[in-house]
Amino acid sequence: MIGKLKGLIDSYGEDFVILDVGGVGYQVHCSSRTLQHLPSPGEAAVLSIETYVREDQIKLFGFRTDQEREWFRLLQTVQGVGAKVALAVLGTLQPSDLANAIALRDKAAVARTPGVGPKVAERIVTELKDKAPAFANVDPAVVHLAGAVDDQRAPRPVADAISALVNLGYGQPQAAAAIASASRSAGEGAETAQLIRLGLKELAK
Repeated sequence: MIGKLKGLIDSYGEDFVILDVGGVGYQVHCSSRTLQHLPSPGEAAVLSIETYVREDQIKLFGFRTDQEREWFRLLQTVQGVGAKVALAVLGTLQPSDLANAIALRDKAAVARTPGVGPKVAERIVTELKDKAPAFANVDPAVVHLAGAVDDQRAPRPVADAISALVNLGYGQPQAAAAIASASRSAGEGAETAQLIRLGLKELAK
């Protein structure tokens, strides 16, 4: 199995690159984001590779980092997500943003991917929610709160405060982060109005 290729960029196709490794040209399929970051033809490049072997073909998928390749594998553990959809998601969201979106249950961010509808986006954030926090760079308290709100386990004032900020036009992840911070400073038992006021102060920083 091929795990990594190092060579010279020969040429580009719509969704692939030909990488010349010692005179052999490998056709490597990549996300649009990866293709945009690769150098010009004739220049050196290194790609982490995922090899697919089928009865009628061998297909190579290339990634700029091992972490991106890991997300490619993880995404395909979700029902209804194949290689094409996984590449499309990684073309829309870089790994850290994808991890944050899943950790915060931000279905809308994942659904921005062409070809990914609300149902598939929901399956991605639901089925990968336990794996994303390890890769995410958001406050664990915010991840916990986003999960509690999504599962309808959050205290009523907290849920109402987040809902109020969302109604004011803020995104769910922004609102959850602001109210998580507000809850910490206000302490347990804070009323909805106080949380909204503190949350708006956080968002104004």
